[in-house]
Amino acid sequence: MKRTILVIAAHPDDEVLGCGGTLAKHVLNGDAVHSIILAEGITSRDKTRNRDINSEKLSDLAKAAQKANDILGVHSLQLYKFPDNRMDSLDRLDVIKVVEEIVSKVQPDVIYTHHVGDVNIDHRRIHEAVITACRPIPGNHLVEEILFFETASSTEWMTPGSAPPFNPNWYNDITETLSLKLRSLESYKSEMREWPHARSINSLEHLSRWRGASIGVEAAEAFILGRKIIK
Repeated sequence: MKRTILVIAAHPDDEVLGCGGTLAKHVLNGDAVHSIILAEGITSRDKTRNRDINSEKLSDLAKAAQKANDILGVHSLQLYKFPDNRMDSLDRLDVIKVVEEIVSKVQPDVIYTHHVGDVNIDHRRIHEAVITACRPIPGNHLVEEILFFETASSTEWMTPGSAPPFNPNWYNDITETLSLKLRSLESYKSEMREWPHARSINSLEHLSRWRGASIGVEAAEAFILGRKIIK
């Protein structure tokens, strides 16, 4: 049975960093795959948020996101405009309401989203919003599977004891789609960094190879299972 897949990510590139190979694999399997990116990028690099002076960069980033998701074969991409690295300044309920509307519209069988223990505040707020929006209320759409991904240069940078660690218990073999993930990441030129930065193409390939070696395959992406309902 074909499934509907939804990734809810904070910033353009997070969706590929966390589960790009998995999304491409879903597409190859005939699943309907949708990407939602809630927060803008770039504006947190200035002292104060100013979309106007960054309008060209934001436009370029949106184009990069579309290209990256096209490479993976994602069926739809929607970019929202929550403030970059400032989502703790928002009422949490406002974020939850947006996620609830998305889930109600897409009606996914599977959701991929951020791990709660990341350094990045937007990742944590979106994790919380997804969990709340997907609570299994009778009569509402039931999301059968929720998985939390790691985001290079955020998940591993959280110090021990400061938040729950990322201890994966779910792996997807992406041997056949690793090249698509890496090519997709190359579209995000403004977001990627040079080796040995954790958010470099080399680093992401090494991570994929390591996660693969952890389960005896060429390449994999690792997750924490939040919920699995078997009907």
